[in-house]
Amino acid sequence: MKEKLLSLVPYVLILIGVILFRTFIATPVRVDGTSMNKFLHDGDILILYKLGNIKRNDIVVLKEETENETIIKRVIGLPGETIEIRSNKIYINDEVFADEYAYGQTSSYDEITLKDDEYFLLGDNRLVSKDSRIIGPVKEKDIKGVTIFRIYPFNKIGLV
Repeated sequence: MKEKLLSLVPYVLILIGVILFRTFIATPVRVDGTSMNKFLHDGDILILYKLGNIKRNDIVVLKEETENETIIKRVIGLPGETIEIRSNKIYINDEVFADEYAYGQTSSYDEITLKDDEYFLLGDNRLVSKDSRIIGPVKEKDIKGVTIFRIYPFNKIGLV
């Protein structure tokens, strides 16, 4: 009996390792909706890295509390920056931001200066995206991690 229990130890350790890895380091996330089209699509599966530093243009995942939903958006504004959107152009610290991922018209947003723990996030498909233009700046503590790799669909596997 003791030998059978001892033979289970490696499997229990593997299970604990997988649970810890998914909880604290990386986990898969599924894109739900069209707010990140043309770059990401409904049903894409990404790897979310929970320990990464957040940089401009990173795609992050956050839990949006009012609707209790997980959303995926692109980082546009960093802590301490001043953001404004007018005439379909994004201004960061009064300079036009080269918005290479945008799809559709970007609605105006009054000037705001982000706090030391806030980010300004936008979906790539600006026509349908529920992002910082609607929910406001996002606190760093609400960001679950940075997507680093697409694992599905198989023909698009690679870094994001």
